Amino acid sequence: MAENTDIRLQTQVIYSIYVRAHTPEGTFRAVIPDLDRIRALGTDIVWFMPIHPIGVKGKKGSLGCPYANRDYRSVNPAYGTMEDFRALVDEIHRRGMKVLIDVVYNHTSPDAVLFAEHPEFYYRNAEGKPGNKFGDWADVIDLDYRVKALWDYQIESLRFWAGIVDGFRCDVATLVPLAFWKAARKAVAEVNPDCIWLAETVHRSFGALARRRGLPAMRDTEAFEAFDIEYDYDVREAFDKVLRGTAPLSHWLDLLDFQESAYPANYNKLRCLENHDQPRIASVIRDEAALINYTAMLYFLKGTVLLYAGQEFADAHLPSLFEKEPIDRDTGKDLSPLLRRLGEIRKTCFSGADSFWGQAEDEQRIAVLRRGGCAGVFSLDGKPGLVSLEERLEIPDGRYENLLGGEAVTVEGGKLFCSGKPAIFRLT
Repeated sequence: MAENTDIRLQTQVIYSIYVRAHTPEGTFRAVIPDLDRIRALGTDIVWFMPIHPIGVKGKKGSLGCPYANRDYRSVNPAYGTMEDFRALVDEIHRRGMKVLIDVVYNHTSPDAVLFAEHPEFYYRNAEGKPGNKFGDWADVIDLDYRVKALWDYQIESLRFWAGIVDGFRCDVATLVPLAFWKAARKAVAEVNPDCIWLAETVHRSFGALARRRGLPAMRDTEAFEAFDIEYDYDVREAFDKVLRGTAPLSHWLDLLDFQESAYPANYNKLRCLENHDQPRIASVIRDEAALINYTAMLYFLKGTVLLYAGQEFADAHLPSLFEKEPIDRDTGKDLSPLLRRLGEIRKTCFSGADSFWGQAEDEQRIAVLRRGGCAGVFSLDGKPGLVSLEERLEIPDGRYENLLGGEAVTVEGGKLFCSGKPAIFRLT
């Protein structure tokens, strides 16, 4: 793992904003009035999905995708000016939060400034034409990192932004050479030694497909050499099967245990229920009691938590990447009080050095987890049940206080009664 990774990231919360969808105005300055509310959720870091101009050539939908970047060194005029963005960053910093921006370094739009200036920086297909290695990404063309001059350009762009923001979420980082990311981290540290590096590492199936095609897709173990945090897509497919009811809960928990064994001791995985590429969790988990349990369990997991704007309102609609679809704040639901409390628990009860392990009651779909000196019980169907605790959980008989509600949690004869509501309690 990156040697200077801040272990405090393990207990922090990232809030992801798609500027186009966050407010009816869809601008940088329109986000500012919402910052106090965002901070009150327990947010430590605000991540902005790409803020750069969007390509027109080959665009998808009426507005185009923000991941079809047209210019690495300016901002999308539909969102405002550079001055507007700097004002937004200043306001975020004033509230004690940090800022990440999305950097899309695997590809650009076909009409990118970089392509016009340096066509030699781009990958060419078998016909000698610019293209991309995955055919369904029709609105972008891939960069060619065999060209060392490209490295200089990209690193200079990162150094520029590192003077404004606090870190980067790196899109499909797996497909960009590890050596580049290590060089970039070293160069950016000269501008901001505390820069945060978040990698979008890919699903195991995607990485395997890329390697079968002869592409140098790095493994998650390799990515930790350059990044502070990486996606938990290595286990996401198993989690999705649990959501669909096609795999037992124990399958996913076994993979979480494998992460504890396989990665460096200070590894940090980004934990989320949803993001801009995944279905809204409220569209999958319709039962409110179950949704509350999933949400509480998310905060108990080891790693940085990600919230996607609108998740706090149980918004079930995933905003289109290609159109303007503001998030729905009038769902009649508000998980904000729960999120605030969970955020407090993360900061007061957990540390980055915690060990993590758990037990699954597959038939009842109840997870009993240990993290350091705390235990958590989560009923993924929102139903009560009696759990026979495994010895390795090391939860002795006794009465414990549920930090989420104050009620007692009783363990007697090695058995714990789960009320159907999530419970988190200290053991020491």
